[in-house]
Formats: sequence, C-alpha cells, structure tokens
Amino acid sequence: MDKNKTIKRIEKLKTEINYHRYLYHVEDREEISESALDSLKKELADLESNFPELITPDSPTQRVGGKPLNKFEKIEHSVRMISMFDAFARDDVHNWIGRLKRLKSDFDSEYYCELKLDGLAMALRYKELVFNLAATRGDGMVGENVTQNVKTIESVPLRLRVPNKSELKEIGLNIKEINEVQNKIKKSEIEIRGEVVMTIKELERLNKKFEQLGKSVLANPRNAVAGSIRQLNSEVVSERKLAFYAYELIVDLPLLTQGRKIKLLELLGFKTLPQNSLFNSLDEIFKFRDYWASHKNKLPFQVDGIVIKINQLRFWPILGIVGKGPRYMMAYKFPAEQSTTKLIDVKWQIGRTGILTPIATLEPVRVGGVIVTHATLHNMDEIERLGLRIGDTVIIERAGDVIPKIIKVLVKLRDGSEKKINISKKCPNCGGGVKRAEGEVAYRCINTDCYAVNLRRLMHFVSKGALDIEGLGPKIVEQLIKNEKVSDVSDFFSLSECDLKPLERFADKSAKNLIKSIQDKKQIDLAKFIYALGIRHVGEGVSYSFAIMIALKFQADKNNNIELLKDVKRLIKIIQSFSKENLMDLIDLGPVISESLYNWFQNKKNIEVLMKLKDNGVQIKYHRFLDKKQRTLQGKKFVLTGTLENLTRIDAKNKIRELGGEISTTVSKNIDYVIVGKNSGSKNEKAKNLGIKIINEDKFINLIK
Repeated sequence: MDKNKTIKRIEKLKTEINYHRYLYHVEDREEISESALDSLKKELADLESNFPELITPDSPTQRVGGKPLNKFEKIEHSVRMISMFDAFARDDVHNWIGRLKRLKSDFDSEYYCELKLDGLAMALRYKELVFNLAATRGDGMVGENVTQNVKTIESVPLRLRVPNKSELKEIGLNIKEINEVQNKIKKSEIEIRGEVVMTIKELERLNKKFEQLGKSVLANPRNAVAGSIRQLNSEVVSERKLAFYAYELIVDLPLLTQGRKIKLLELLGFKTLPQNSLFNSLDEIFKFRDYWASHKNKLPFQVDGIVIKINQLRFWPILGIVGKGPRYMMAYKFPAEQSTTKLIDVKWQIGRTGILTPIATLEPVRVGGVIVTHATLHNMDEIERLGLRIGDTVIIERAGDVIPKIIKVLVKLRDGSEKKINISKKCPNCGGGVKRAEGEVAYRCINTDCYAVNLRRLMHFVSKGALDIEGLGPKIVEQLIKNEKVSDVSDFFSLSECDLKPLERFADKSAKNLIKSIQDKKQIDLAKFIYALGIRHVGEGVSYSFAIMIALKFQADKNNNIELLKDVKRLIKIIQSFSKENLMDLIDLGPVISESLYNWFQNKKNIEVLMKLKDNGVQIKYHRFLDKKQRTLQGKKFVLTGTLENLTRIDAKNKIRELGGEISTTVSKNIDYVIVGKNSGSKNEKAKNLGIKIINEDKFINLIK
C-alpha cells in the first residue's frame, strides 16, 4: 500500500475504532465483537509500524507506550481543584439550602444529583480535540503529570468527538448555541474533570494474582487506583483495567445547567454515571440518597455518598467559593462504616458453651447510621494481635447489620494512662474457675452448673433455629429459671398452667397459649433435636448431616420399624454405637466435631436429661432419607440470598442437605449455585462477577423435584 492510501486507511481505522470505543464505554453497547475490534487495532498498529511518521498522539495504538518514568513532573492547574463540604444528616442539607436562600433570595430549587465515586480525582486537558495532559488533584493548585498512565485507560478518549447538530439540539441548544459549542470544542483548550476508579471485580482479580505471587494485597479500590496511577511504568497501569467517569467540563459554553453539561460530556466521548438524576425537592434527594445508601453494593464500583449540585449554572459564580469548597454543591455522605472512638472498658460475657467473650465498652459514636457503644473482641488472641489497651483510641468498623468490631489501635495517640487487658480469672457470672483448653484460643468457665451457661443453653433449645417454641423468649426463660420452674431442657415439657399463672406477665390466656406451644413441640424433627441440644461445634449443617447418617443407618435395617426411632432411648443407643472414627468416616466430619459429638452422648448427665425428655413425652420425628445414589445434589455447594416466597430459608437448606448438597454463607469460586430471592444483596453481584450460576426460586424448586 502506498503512503497516500495508508494515510487514508489509517484515518478510517482511527475513526472506526474510536466510534466503537464510544459505543462500548459511553453507551454500554457494541456493534462488533471484542475480537473484531482487536483485529482493527492490529491492522492500525501494523500500518503505523510500516510508516512510524504517521503515528499521532490521538492514535488508539498510543494508549500504552513510552519508557518507564523516573518521576512525575509537577503541573499547575488552570483552575483550582476544590474540595466539597460534607453533609452527614438531613439537617446538614436543610441548613445548607437555608444559607443559599439567604444569600440569593430568588434561588431556584432545582438540583442535579450524582453518585460520589470513591476513586482518584483527575483533570484531563484537550487541545484542538486531542488529549495532551492528565494531572492528579495534588494540593488543589499543583498536581502530578500522569498523562502516560491515564492514556492506558480505555474509557478516556484520546480524541474528542464533535457532537453533530441534531445531538446538540436534543440536549436543548439553539442554532447559535450549537455553532458556538462546536467551534469552541474544535479550537479551544478544554479541561474535563472526573474520577478514576477500579471495579470491585478487578480488585478481586488483582488480589488473587498478588496472592499467587506472594505480594501484599490491595486494601480497597481507592487505594488500588492511587497506587496504579502512580506507577512509573504505564504497561503495569494498562494491566489494571481502570475506568474514568467525567463530571465536570471547564470551558465557557452556553450550557445553562449541570444536566446539560453531563449530557455534553457523554457526546464528547466520556463515560458518565447513568444514575445521575435531576430533582426539584429535598425529599426527592433524600429518597435518592437513602436508596443508594442501601443498594450501593449492587454497583460495580465503590461510592461513599451523593453530590448535590445546584442545577442552574448561573447561580454558581453568584454563590461562589468559601474556604475549601464551593457553596453551590454539597457531598451528602452515606452513613460511615468506620469511625474512631475510645475504649473505656472490657467486660467478659459468657455463652451457652461456657466460653468467655470479651466485649468492648466504647465512648458512644455514630457508625453506619447507628450509635455504637459496644464492639466484639472475639478472644484474647484478638486483643493481643491488636495490641489493645483500655483507654486506647481505636478505629471501629460496622458493615451492614454486622456487630461492630475494632480493627485498629491508633498507638500514636496514647498518653501513658492506658491499661493492659487481662483475662478474667473467675467466671463473671458464677465465680467459678476459668481455663483455656489445650489447642484452643477460647477461655471457658469450668463450672458445669454455671447459671449463665445454663440460661443460654435453655434459650438456645427453644430458639427459632431449634425447637422454635412460640412465646418462650429469653425473658420468659430467665423468669422460669429464677422461679425454679425449670433447671434443664426437659423441664419445659413438665410445665403446667398452674406453674405459669403466678408469674409476672402471665394470665389465664397467656399461660394456656404457652403450654399449648410447648406441647405442640413434643414431636421433634431429628435434625432440629440434635441442633437444639447445643453440642459444641455442632451447628445446623452438622446436625442435619448427622441426622441423615442416623436415619440412613436405621432404615438400612429392614427389621426396623419407624415407630422404634421415635423413642429417645432407642436414638441414644444408635448414637452410642458409633465410635469417633465412625463419625468421621460416615459424615466426613473433622476430628474436633466428631469428638465433641461422641463425648456429649457418652456424658451421663446429658443422657439423664435425654431420658427425662423421653419420660416427659418427647418423641423424635423421623422421615426416610434418600440413599447416596438418589442424592442428586451430592458435592454441590449453594448460597442463598434474599427472601424466598414459597419456601422458608430453613426448608430450602434442609432440602439441599437431604439431596446431598452443602450450604455456605459466603460466595466464592467454590460455589456451584447462588439461589436468589427478593431483595438480594451483594452476594448476587459477587456471584455475577465470579461467573457463578445464579438461579431464582422457581429454578431451584425444579432442581430439587
């Protein structure tokens, strides 16, 4: 091909490649496959290789190139990159609008709201349509030249599109304004500002790679972006698949509103956030903010609030800038998930298995939209790992409805008055001895008659996941213990209305209702019965697997009658026939769980309670389980998220277990199916990112038929 034909071909290729880049990165659609686009890029690269003098800065081949830098040069911003004032509550927003109206009485209540991306602010400059500089915020006045790295970001156009007249007419411009916009775009130096972000999916990919290479993982997408942009080798940046979202256009154009400005940025070739919205009232803004505060995990990137901007641009210079930021915009942050506070004290709480758990008492602080005064510390190993002392300033974290936890101690803020935390030498409830079992991190009350241990054991027995006795909540259980009406789980089934009526909170009807609820539970499902016993290390999953093993062993003997297994005494004999090795082999349990199960059913005191349950009329409900050949979900792992309409969560889990499947609470690459109900959360998104099969309730029901 001669040079003149090559020049024409190169220009056509650049135009075509830029067109498809715009479709993919701005309009989120594609007309040709990625491999076809790669083929066009290769042809362009080959032509430029033959005629290097034809390479221009805006060529798609120039996204990665150049030698690694030794350092970044400093760049002075043409217009200061300002920060924003933050609002954390509705009152802050009301007060801000009140101040604006006092400054400008004819203030127009029209607001343009954008999601506040948690990335790295960036300023891009274009001269006569061609990208020629990218600079970080720095101190607002001077940033660093990171042009070579930003070139690698596919969503940054190396050459601006010139919107046609019909496109500009659609955003509300008249003929005079259209001509002015087109001329200035072609001839002026234009600055675009926005945020460089990394998706959560890309962060997970990178961290997996870093783990395999033995490198330190990246803490979060924001830190990952900052670290990536400051790489001296642009090829490293190119591998990290960053994205750029535009939110500001600095050039004197007749656009009138922020909404028009955002639409023009799209026409120029930039990605903008599709969630951006125009509102006419604060109530609408609050709904928008609250919606994304609770649905932010559905987004592919991290956001930490919304940005409220006065939509009419004519008010911006009038309202002006004060201090660090402009009056015409405000960042309304989502509830903080981390905050700092002081550790006042550590109290020890005892659980149903006798384990002492340290609970931090904190100076009250708002985290994640709620006031937090306590946090879990798990165990002494965690306290020692943190290097925590009473009086320390700490960072606490609360994600969703998870119990707050201390994640870091700010040791530089110590003043010398801090005190070491010591394990309690006595049980905080009964005063009995405390001992750390060999090979465990937990400390435990060794008094088998400890009131607190027994209270929690009894509460667990009647709780929702176990017997689920309606009306028998924690306060009633505690009242029954204090009035010496129950001392172990079998006593619930010997209660009468006469026992209850003298007690506080009970009248004839309430006493009658509770006794009926208890009597209705005298026939107990085998798996729930095992779980209700509160055996250490034995949760719902292990209980169900154990129940299947017992039932399969029982039904394998043709001489057995179903009526026999209803007898608790018969059940005890079957369980006691297993050795620890049997337990490990038959239901694939680890040695710790197997030993815990084995020891529990060898304990005389436990057997006495079981026999009392039998004497009080308790029977085991048994149903036939499928053999291994019929267990169609054998080896498959499931995660459930959201609310199911036709099945309860427990019924769905039990059906999966019955068919040989396993249940997990977390989404990972090892999961085979994620079952999605209504109002599913971040697990759904994570499953999509990992390419895990997602099924709705109807498909799940078909799967288990």
